Amino acid sequence: MSRQALEVADIFRAYGKRWRESHAGHISLSQLKVMSAIEQCRTQALGGHVLQCNSCEQTQISYNSCRDRHCPKCQANSAKRWLEARQTEFLPVDYYHLVFTLPSPISSLAYYNKSILYKILLQAAAQTLMTIAADPKHLGAQLGVTFVLHTWGSSMTHHTHVHGIVPGGGLSIDGERWVACKSGFFLPVRVLSRLFRRLFIEKLIQAYHDGKLLFLGELKSLEQESSFTQWIKPLRKIEWVVYAKRPFAGPKAVLAYLSRYTHRVAIANSRLLSLDDKSVTFKWKDYRGKGQEKYKTMNLSSDEFIRRFLLHVLPKGFHRIRHYGLIANAGRKSNLARARELLDVPEPELAADDECCDDEDSGKETVFFCRGCGSPMEIIDVLLRKPLPRAPPFKPGGIG
Repeated sequence: MSRQALEVADIFRAYGKRWRESHAGHISLSQLKVMSAIEQCRTQALGGHVLQCNSCEQTQISYNSCRDRHCPKCQANSAKRWLEARQTEFLPVDYYHLVFTLPSPISSLAYYNKSILYKILLQAAAQTLMTIAADPKHLGAQLGVTFVLHTWGSSMTHHTHVHGIVPGGGLSIDGERWVACKSGFFLPVRVLSRLFRRLFIEKLIQAYHDGKLLFLGELKSLEQESSFTQWIKPLRKIEWVVYAKRPFAGPKAVLAYLSRYTHRVAIANSRLLSLDDKSVTFKWKDYRGKGQEKYKTMNLSSDEFIRRFLLHVLPKGFHRIRHYGLIANAGRKSNLARARELLDVPEPELAADDECCDDEDSGKETVFFCRGCGSPMEIIDVLLRKPLPRAPPFKPGGIG
């Protein structure tokens, strides 16, 4: 497989050291680790394998991947493994795509409070769907939803939103029948938007009173309760964007969509166009444009490009893909079995290696194929990774 002409790793290797030095003291440990992982991905630094083809006896070196979830090169395989585990969970019904977006002022606050506000966003969006769907005036059913958190726009600015995939129906409240939504119509967007706004603001205020929020920079004044209260007021009146698309054309279309969204990072290598001493040029999509006018190019200095990329480093241990309702991990198997029974569809056959995996890597063994003839290759030697420098062990009360 040919190497992408320009990669995020190339930009980090060329300008990352200078950027780290000029921003020393203002970079988190998580951001430093992401930069290091991307720079070393599929290089000698991480070690690798010497492979030999069983047919043509050609040998080649395959260096190890960093497997960091922010690395553009590592996400294709992660997405493939995740999707393989999800295929048996889809029902033969219409699926809808919803997007819940935070207003810009709250998105700015979310940057300094990622763990808290991203969690609130996912919870508020899920609670909104569950509440409205359970209301007999709308659907009167228990839903299942998969949410994927995205924190960027096409130009890599901080734009916090979640994408949701929801089946067009659910189990009745008593679990005795399948309740389908109207064809082509899921739930009223305006009703979803109003409840989402209320639930999010309630959870945000609670987090404020619990002392969980951090206010820095231009938001420092919000530490005062009177200022915070005034800041919240206009957010109660504006419309919060909740968007619902038309249903997908079957489970295969849902899988194709998920393969593009679940493990996406702030920018794919395929969007990078050029790199020179002054700037990075990449493709981006302006959603305000029409037709081909949407697709544009942008030039950013290398420093600004790196800054924008690192805006989207997630907190350690934070799960950006989450399942709620009928497909929450605790009751997923029994709920899906009941739904299939009510829909009168057979239980899907599980492949021998099908396992439920997390939103990150499953650890499944990689199979290598020859670039020349396509035959499987065997590992004939292992290249050890370079040892990392370590500080001497610390002894309380003295040195050495």
